[in-house]
Amino acid sequence: MKMVPLGDSALLIQFDTHITSAAHRKVRMLATFLQDYSFPGMVEFVPAFSTVTIYYNPLKRSFKEVCSEIERIAAGLEGIPSESPRTVEIPVCYGEEFGPDLEYVAKHNGLTEDEVVKIHTETAYLVYMIGFAPGFPYLGGMSERIQAPRRPSPRLKIPAGSVGIAGMQTGVYPIETPGGWQLIGKTPEALFRPNDRVPSLLQAGDIVRFHPISRREFEQWKERVRQ
Repeated sequence: MKMVPLGDSALLIQFDTHITSAAHRKVRMLATFLQDYSFPGMVEFVPAFSTVTIYYNPLKRSFKEVCSEIERIAAGLEGIPSESPRTVEIPVCYGEEFGPDLEYVAKHNGLTEDEVVKIHTETAYLVYMIGFAPGFPYLGGMSERIQAPRRPSPRLKIPAGSVGIAGMQTGVYPIETPGGWQLIGKTPEALFRPNDRVPSLLQAGDIVRFHPISRREFEQWKERVRQ
């Protein structure tokens, strides 16, 4: 664990220089503790792939004092077993207008569209973090067999529910927003739920599995939601 200052009121805690499940576990444990037990002077914290940023009031706590507090907390978390992750199934209608870039991803990797869908749905993905847009999950664990670069020019509007690929990552756009990921499908499931107590369907640490559905199943799902 490495701690470095960010200006005069923030501290960056780095568990690894790479994105790993071990570093993610430590990020989640620290974030879970801070969510329930903040320390005097702490303003907020921001977990990421392998780091946690702590913002604090420099008039109440010095950088060294915050470092000592974090070291004390981290020592107390050692040896605590991890909770079993929650698995969330997300239905996806692949291709056609739902996934206009599925053909490109297939050709880029020398595969058929059906092979891309099969590879995409046979993997269990870890939610490393939520960011970019409300409820947007950054998912790790995608096969390099279906990796694809971002689009050279981002789209100005991507519909909510669109499932995309960028590099070695896959994710779901929870709201309509600009974006440059390659779109391979769309889910009728709402990932951003502003009226719920917890507005994001997914949380860091969750396991996500995609399963393919037909256009008819997609429309039936949307109809149930409207009712």
